[in-house]
Amino acid sequence: MRKDIEVRKVTTIEDIHSMQKLEKQIWGMEPIPVHQTITAVKNGGLIVGAFLEERMVGYSYSFAGYSDGQIYLCSHMLAVDDEFQMRGIGKLLKEEQQRLAREMGYRLIVWTFDPLESRNAYLNTSKLYGVCYDYIVDCYGKMDDGLNKGLPTDRFQVAWWIDSPRVMEKWQPNLLYSRPFSIRLSDDLYPAILLPETNEWIQAEAIEVPVPKHIQLIKQHNSQLACEWRMKTRKIFQQLSEAGFALIDVWRTGESVQYYRFCKRSIIPLQN
Repeated sequence: MRKDIEVRKVTTIEDIHSMQKLEKQIWGMEPIPVHQTITAVKNGGLIVGAFLEERMVGYSYSFAGYSDGQIYLCSHMLAVDDEFQMRGIGKLLKEEQQRLAREMGYRLIVWTFDPLESRNAYLNTSKLYGVCYDYIVDCYGKMDDGLNKGLPTDRFQVAWWIDSPRVMEKWQPNLLYSRPFSIRLSDDLYPAILLPETNEWIQAEAIEVPVPKHIQLIKQHNSQLACEWRMKTRKIFQQLSEAGFALIDVWRTGESVQYYRFCKRSIIPLQN
């Protein structure tokens, strides 16, 4: 753990006001009202803050969820001040969230992320050992903040079974991954994905799917190509979900794409 960063549970109105300021700074939109967040915290929710002395530099916000007979913690927001990015603070926040959630009696934590944000996918699956088997089309409708503007808000939902062998033992399968999708470069030298002519690729036991390393850069300079990535990967990820696959890992490369690794959900040890 970084010695200069303190990660702790947030319960006071003063700290929640600090969270609001950071929320507005990072997301560029009006923050969640205090009466909502404090009520969530008092009723099964959880806020974890990362502090440099008295300055909040990151936070996670979650509330109680229930669906199909399953109680879980819904982790709605995770954010780190731009000045403190790439220092492992997001992982520290999730680890403390995991510890506190376990104390509260939770066994499952869920959250969503943009499937084209490969850095988030790497944290969620390769570092935290969450899995993704639900793909949600245009989850939040149209959003106009800097990160989401210009693309449908498709999301992967992460299932983090915090007491499972997958998480506790850092389980990864020993599989041979098929790589059925090829990459070409656009005229402005950004990567573009090519789909195979048939769907025979779905018969493999394990599959790698390329995703841009820097989707925000592509979106800024070639919005049509960014939209093409969204629509083509939407089709692929939906097919994988329907066929019983789950995203479990990200293979990082020095190339312009990273590779998402999928295996059959049935072989993943998700519960004790």
